[in-house]
Amino acid sequence: MSTAARLVEHAWNERLVRIGVTHAGVIALGVLESQGPMTQARLAQIVRVQAQTMGKTLSRLEAHGHVTRVRNDLDRRSHMVSITPQGLEALQEAHDIERTLTEGQELMSSELRGQLRNLIRELGNPRWQLAVDVPGLPIPVVAPEEIEAIAAPAGPVGDESRNPGVEAEK
Repeated sequence: MSTAARLVEHAWNERLVRIGVTHAGVIALGVLESQGPMTQARLAQIVRVQAQTMGKTLSRLEAHGHVTRVRNDLDRRSHMVSITPQGLEALQEAHDIERTLTEGQELMSSELRGQLRNLIRELGNPRWQLAVDVPGLPIPVVAPEEIEAIAAPAGPVGDESRNPGVEAEK
């Protein structure tokens, strides 16, 4: 599975290079598109990377015209980061590339995709299947009601249908 994930990521990255973004750049653009301008530190916090790492990603995005950074009026030590119209176009192209890789027949059959989804559902802990609704970040692989059903107790404490063979404590 790890090898398959790396191969898909490499195929995606090869196509992203053509539009001047990286996987990390797509994630940053997605957050900026959905949540608006913010500081580099806040963006790094949302994406769960170090501010310095985000700085390198933003430098690449800025060099390609995908983001702008302007001094923060509230804190002169920081900059506000905004997505540009070119960044919006790049983000849309990146989503199109991702969609062709994950939905198309280019990398794998629909049967294999179905088997992988089932494997993720069965092995995945419900907490890993929850996600922040931010473009570019992982999304739930199961419906929210399925997650609730998995996470919710089957019955009241001491309910024998929940713990067969165990008597309720008195």
